[in-house]
Amino acid sequence: MARPNPETIKPAASPGGSREPFHVAIIMDGNGRWAAARGKPRLEGHRVGAQALRRTVEAAPKLGITVLTVYAFSSDNWKRPPQEISGLLRLFQTYLARETANCVRHGIRLSVVGRRDRLPPRIRAAVHNAEHATRDGAALHLRLAIDYSARDNILRAVQRLRGPGEVTREDFARALAEGAERGEAVPDVDLLIRTGGEQRLSDFLLWECAYAEFSFLRAMWPDFGEAELAAAVADFHRRERRFGCLPVAQAG
Repeated sequence: MARPNPETIKPAASPGGSREPFHVAIIMDGNGRWAAARGKPRLEGHRVGAQALRRTVEAAPKLGITVLTVYAFSSDNWKRPPQEISGLLRLFQTYLARETANCVRHGIRLSVVGRRDRLPPRIRAAVHNAEHATRDGAALHLRLAIDYSARDNILRAVQRLRGPGEVTREDFARALAEGAERGEAVPDVDLLIRTGGEQRLSDFLLWECAYAEFSFLRAMWPDFGEAELAAAVADFHRRERRFGCLPVAQAG
């Protein structure tokens, strides 16, 4: 089957001319297995995976994506070998340093969601610098989930909202955003993509994925790029999203 040309997938526009929110989340899985299959260290897979992320970020606005949230490091990943963790942290710092100027050039706003208190000071400084430099980006909001756990974030939101009175879904969404990135809430996830052949959420954006469409791909993350993203987006647009309602043909 021929892969869709990203140039033929037009961003959705509202009557006023602005783009409709389109939130894509990606679980970037398979870096270590990709490296092992080639007889290389696991960290090499993560390094090549960073190149795949750059390709994906640059392609996203052309496909109408307005928010892109990627799972870079889960809270459970602290259980990995210390050597791999230190290598990943160095890679995060390098990525933020190298990609900040690229994000500014392409109008991409970068923010980090997840805990920051357990990150080394040099990583926190790199995060602050990247977020400050890219704060005016309007082409795409890129969110890197680092030391992120959806369940922990939900618990923190519950603790923040303790007290009398009814809590709305909007209140809860704002509390989640405050705990995850100290910023405003973003739209719910429309499309979640997971590479690497696994089919699970792995504690990623559990609340925000309530009505997300899922796309599970066998391709390992280092092999992911513009064509794979375009194919997933094209498949998404072919689906009928009902949000619990009846299809239009049956509603009459």
